[in-house]
Amino acid sequence: MTRIPLRPLAAILQARKRGQDPNLIEQRNTSQRHEAIQNELRSVGEGRLVVLGLMFFCAFTVIGARMGLMAGTEPTEIRAVSHAPDILAQRADIVDRRGRVLATNIETHSLYAQPQEMVDPAQAAKALAEIFPDLTAERLLKDFTGKRKFLWVKKKISPEQLQRVHDIGEPGLMFGPREARLYPNGKLAAHVMGGTSFGREGVHAAEVIGTAGVEKQFDAYLRDPANGARPLQLSLDLTVQSAAERVMFGGMRLMGAKGASSILMDVHTGEVISVVSLPDFDPNDRPMPPVSGAPDDSPLFNRALQGVYELGSTFKVFTIAQALELDLVAPETMIDTRGPLRWGKHRIRDFHDYGKELDVTTVLTKSSNIGTARIAQMIGPERQKAFLDGLGLLAPTEIEMPEARGGTPLLPKHWSEISAMTISYGHGLAATPLHLAASFATIANGGRKITPTLLKQDGPRYGARVVSPEVAAQMNGMMRKVVTEGTASFGDVAGYAVGGKTGTADKAKPDGGYYKDRVITSFASVFPANDPRYVLVVSLDEPEIYSYGENRRSAGWTAVPVAAEYINRIAPLLGLRPDVEPGELAGITLTSN
Repeated sequence: MTRIPLRPLAAILQARKRGQDPNLIEQRNTSQRHEAIQNELRSVGEGRLVVLGLMFFCAFTVIGARMGLMAGTEPTEIRAVSHAPDILAQRADIVDRRGRVLATNIETHSLYAQPQEMVDPAQAAKALAEIFPDLTAERLLKDFTGKRKFLWVKKKISPEQLQRVHDIGEPGLMFGPREARLYPNGKLAAHVMGGTSFGREGVHAAEVIGTAGVEKQFDAYLRDPANGARPLQLSLDLTVQSAAERVMFGGMRLMGAKGASSILMDVHTGEVISVVSLPDFDPNDRPMPPVSGAPDDSPLFNRALQGVYELGSTFKVFTIAQALELDLVAPETMIDTRGPLRWGKHRIRDFHDYGKELDVTTVLTKSSNIGTARIAQMIGPERQKAFLDGLGLLAPTEIEMPEARGGTPLLPKHWSEISAMTISYGHGLAATPLHLAASFATIANGGRKITPTLLKQDGPRYGARVVSPEVAAQMNGMMRKVVTEGTASFGDVAGYAVGGKTGTADKAKPDGGYYKDRVITSFASVFPANDPRYVLVVSLDEPEIYSYGENRRSAGWTAVPVAAEYINRIAPLLGLRPDVEPGELAGITLTSN
């Protein structure tokens, strides 16, 4: 801005010539200068007001938009609005070896309440108590009339329940979408499935997490979005599992047993085709774990994987197999069976008097404790322990189930000679039925160690060699004779050559010692015996059947018939064709051309 002097000389001189007052010129210039300064200040002030107005406008716009957004959304609990990652509700399916669904997801809803929005809390509480019998009207009314502004009513409701709640017409009752886990086959393979529960929860989603079984073992895989929702494929066969559970339930009831278990395993791949533990439960409504009593009183207890029992004379197979492998005996070697066998204060007796001596094959078929103990003396405790360890009988199994870690074998504190003698016929060392199945599979497949698995395999999975193929073949032949000539005579199945070994063991008391009238009976079998493909272990807890004028508790009378019916039912389902011996055709003469 050009600064104009307040008293310009030219203007003053002209004013004096015209006779005017020169001071007026100074006053006019001062007034013009003040006016220019005011105009400049006014422009600056107006600009600042415009900027401030724009700032207030933007701030109130953001606040108003946020308030509108909050008013238009449903409320959530404080814990659900933290800065944690979004809840991933999608969980992959679980299918059997043929792709049939064992576990999947369904869309359902949760029910929650906003008490401040309720019109008639008392009527709502009464109506909800009628829809959900596990809720009480008094408790609901107390919650609805309290200070809480949000509360869950039910975390999961059915479509029918949703409609009935909707019909109440209470605006303070609201629904949120929810994904839940469904087991469409109910109790089938319940112990393998295990179950799920909700982890982190919000109004619109809930985190489904595994709590037991394969759901817990493979929880990370099932929840991982990187897997593209690919299903988890198990080795189980749904059809075989269904037939197995029917047979085992009927056998348990018929034999008056407290519980039962069975394991069917492929001897070459280690795949568990079926695993049964009774009594069982429905994973859709998994019961709470017991807080008192014996663990096996609960239906959640997996007898096949967690039940650690002395398995009786089934261990005689391992004793004789090791003796054959070490060239200590041959199948025809004669063994002294005179009894009782004394070792210090201990006495070892046979169930029957078998005379002075038996050959090794007959020791197994007749199940002589004395003969087996004498063979164990030849082997010695150190070599016996190493052999059983090679079979996997001294450590928990590696199957993909968290419950398997609880099935730790119980070993003697001091593996002495007497320990070796009693362990040789299945007393003094306790293991699970799954241990027994894996060990028999190792013998049956030609002597290579097998590790059980619940995942479908593409081919054989052999481990280290435990016995030679020649010894394995001899043992398969001996086990066949146990069925045709020995203690498992009720185990013969028409069309299918079955081999195996029975085992009857006194049941141990929780506080030490053994029951006199309670046993665990087992039958470990392989079929077809001439070329084994499968091993089946059937165990019954406290069986007793009245037959031929007396109560029978031995495995030959209890576990063996159940196993025979099992094989008869499931062998065709496994694709095994029966061997039918040719007979004479009545009235027909065969001639050659």
